[in-house]
Amino acid sequence: MKCPYCGFTDSKVIDSRPTDEGERIRRRRECLRCAKRFTTYEVVESVPIVVVKKDKSRETFDRNKLMNGLLRACEKRPVSMETLENIVDEIEGLLQNSLDREVPSNMIGTYAMERLKAVDEVAYVRFASVYRQFKDINSFMEELYKIINAKS
Repeated sequence: MKCPYCGFTDSKVIDSRPTDEGERIRRRRECLRCAKRFTTYEVVESVPIVVVKKDKSRETFDRNKLMNGLLRACEKRPVSMETLENIVDEIEGLLQNSLDREVPSNMIGTYAMERLKAVDEVAYVRFASVYRQFKDINSFMEELYKIINAKS
């Protein structure tokens, strides 16, 4: 494993333990050149999920991209990192367990919005405003009215 600090390719494992209910192995490593420590995660390699975007282009599913979108929506909101990681894990699990190896990007966005709506309504509206690309204030207000009416 290449050291993120000095680039040396040899390190020793100091600690190893399962995480995410045994889905991953977390390893603490120490570089044999600079002696700095870093963490790596080992996961089972699976068949990649291909995301079909609106313009019909294709790219492999990137959980970091989903996490970054959720982080932006939840900025300065009382949503824990653990909650966001659980959302990403849940969506990734749904995609992995589906029989389709290609999924439309709007399906991922819909999954994310459903989960954000249950966690934080402001984060949900932020995510929806980017995902649904509200063209004007009226389309934005329509979404807000849906939330208000659902509470009534």
